[in-house]
Amino acid sequence: MNPSSPGLSPRARLPRVLAAIVFFAVAATLASCSLSRPTPVKRMFLLEPTAPAASTGTPKAESVRVGVINVAAPFRGKIFVYRESDLRYEADYYDEFFISPAIMISDATAKALAASNVFRRVVPFGGASTEGDYTLDGFVSEIYADTRNAAAPAAVITITYYLTPTNAINPAVVWAHEYRQQAKVSGAGAEAMARGWNDALTAILAELTRDLAAAQLPK
Repeated sequence: MNPSSPGLSPRARLPRVLAAIVFFAVAATLASCSLSRPTPVKRMFLLEPTAPAASTGTPKAESVRVGVINVAAPFRGKIFVYRESDLRYEADYYDEFFISPAIMISDATAKALAASNVFRRVVPFGGASTEGDYTLDGFVSEIYADTRNAAAPAAVITITYYLTPTNAINPAVVWAHEYRQQAKVSGAGAEAMARGWNDALTAILAELTRDLAAAQLPK
């Protein structure tokens, strides 16, 4: 006869019954804890740089369209990226941008150009691809929080902008420049870092508009 058959005496079955009771009690406790534990809340931030001052010179006769601002793969997502050593980067699950950096920086670039009054007309990001005499594209190679020196964290942004004729058959770059800003961060936490990125982007856009105002573009 199988020793585990129902023919066991009540005394022999007692340890198994107790073990089953303990198992279900522990499972119920764990389930209760998991249900009562609050869901982690993510904090979301926008990049809203200060617009540059309007140029005092005469606007260029040409118009410009803000095209695609691409972002390097490691920084393309919305989650904040922290650089903890020369080779180690960490993603912050709890803090992120409200929308992707590419869209925010494209929109901020268009607003900065419009506020600067450098060009006769600025076609905002998302406008028709055939509009504008020139198209300004860009590539963000870095956007991260540099925490290698814990006593002096910094918000880093590097962007290269390219200007090309919009409707040329074989458009060639007529102007390009790389901008890198490493803004000091005052305070601790994600909000302080977001303010640092805003400061860095504000400085980059101010430089961009000054350089474009001074650029001699082909007619």
